[in-house]
Amino acid sequence: MFQSDQIESKRYSVKSVMKYLLISVLISLSNVISAQETKVIEIQKAGSAIKDDRKFPGATILDRSKTHRVHLSHQGALVISDQAIFYAKENNFKAHGNVVFTQGDSIRMTSEKLDYNGDVRHAIASGSVHLTMPEMDLKTEELQFDRIQNKVIYETRGIIIDSTNTLTSNQGVYFMNEKKYRFLSEVDIENPEYSITSERLDYYPELAHAFLYGPTEIIGETYEIRSERGFYDMALETGVFKQKAVINYDNKIVYGDSLYFDNQREYAAATGNIKLIDTINRSIIQGHYGEIFQAKDSAVITHRALAINIFDSDSLYIHADTLVVTGPENKRIFRGFYDVRLFKQDIQGKSDSLYIDESAGITKLLKRPTTKKELQVMTSEDFTKRNPVLWFDKTQMTGNEIHLISNIQTNKLDSLKITNNVLLIEKDTLSLNGYNQISGAKLDGFFEEGKLKSLDIKKNTMMIYYVYNDQSYELIGIDKSTCSAMRIEFESGQINEIIFHDSSDGIVYPETDLDPNERVLEGFFSREHEQPKSVSDLFSKEDNLITIPLIETIKIPSESEKEP
Repeated sequence: MFQSDQIESKRYSVKSVMKYLLISVLISLSNVISAQETKVIEIQKAGSAIKDDRKFPGATILDRSKTHRVHLSHQGALVISDQAIFYAKENNFKAHGNVVFTQGDSIRMTSEKLDYNGDVRHAIASGSVHLTMPEMDLKTEELQFDRIQNKVIYETRGIIIDSTNTLTSNQGVYFMNEKKYRFLSEVDIENPEYSITSERLDYYPELAHAFLYGPTEIIGETYEIRSERGFYDMALETGVFKQKAVINYDNKIVYGDSLYFDNQREYAAATGNIKLIDTINRSIIQGHYGEIFQAKDSAVITHRALAINIFDSDSLYIHADTLVVTGPENKRIFRGFYDVRLFKQDIQGKSDSLYIDESAGITKLLKRPTTKKELQVMTSEDFTKRNPVLWFDKTQMTGNEIHLISNIQTNKLDSLKITNNVLLIEKDTLSLNGYNQISGAKLDGFFEEGKLKSLDIKKNTMMIYYVYNDQSYELIGIDKSTCSAMRIEFESGQINEIIFHDSSDGIVYPETDLDPNERVLEGFFSREHEQPKSVSDLFSKEDNLITIPLIETIKIPSESEKEP
């Protein structure tokens, strides 16, 4: 029994020894592989080498001599300094005094101090750090150089100079493989043509491309751009900007969900909730797509386009399929095309197109041209439907062409002109279906303090007017008259008095004696259903269903791509 136990014990010991030897071999092999991967830091030169375990336990203190500075190398990198505290076992050192770090022929860095870890190939330089590479020159107070990931990091104010720009930021990362900078916090870029300030951007120096990830401002000779996200080609001065994007382009301020800018072409485009503000002419144009041609001093806005002009402390809203602004500030021309609609508290209108000469204070409402074929088949009522129309409170005015003239000094409405096929219609407030009507060949209107005061209607003037007893308000009859000219006085936006300039040829008919067909003038057609009662009424159902185009000229990196 005893002998058997000994044999079993010996067998167990042999197994233990074999297992121990195998583990030892694996550990030794691992250490060899690890040593091959990391490699040890080599001492190439030193004036002296001493030990001082009290101050630097386990370290060798390397000092320069009169003729030799300390040289330490590691996997293609060389560090020269006046002194180095070298920890051979830990494979790292701390260099002091006029430190020079070089890697090949392309990277050179100087500093007052440098800590280097050979196992992870990581350097931390501090004190007047100056890093130079073929593509750039960087100065900062502290810098980390990760040689494995080929990444340079600084978290103190850094200044970078490349071939065209001076770039500063509080924090930054340079990815050497990608040749990309990531600037963080108070970024400033100075270029002879522009300057950029940002909270965060990625910059590719070889391409001169910048991607914006925080509040950014770009200031050029003739433009200012603000955005929180976007792309900017710093060589071509072109870009796409999103999130609170604004372009100030020679006193025209452009807002939009997405903006495109090209300085060389003197061109900008905007999509999605755009707003063009003209600070000189006190006007605003809104829409969902717009283009600005600075060289031609013009802008085009479409997709639910809306212009807002200030008249006498009140706003005139103009909607059209397309709005166009051209000309310099002192000769600005404003045009609206197709389905033009106007709204002001006391004036509303509608026409096919619109023309405004701001320097002359003239606004023209124009109809769609009539073809020869249409002239052959159109009735007088059809002409009324097609002609431009204005509403002053409850009075409808139509004609071939309508002009509103404002005082350019006070910006108040001064006069009104309507030419050819003039027709005024106002619903009679007391009768069920009666309309007061006046027609003629020419109309001149006059305003007082911006309010319609009187109208003069001339040539072939005709009138149908419901006459009431002043006290009982009973209908006396329907006045149907003709004359060469008449004046209409307004009060509170409604007809108050009609004055004939010469003798009129007219009869007051009892209501029962006048056939309903005789109670309307030629071309009569009430367009009350078309009158905008609010700003929202300016837009049709089709306007509210439009899709917003997007600018996709440049793909902007996704949010996940911005993290190191």
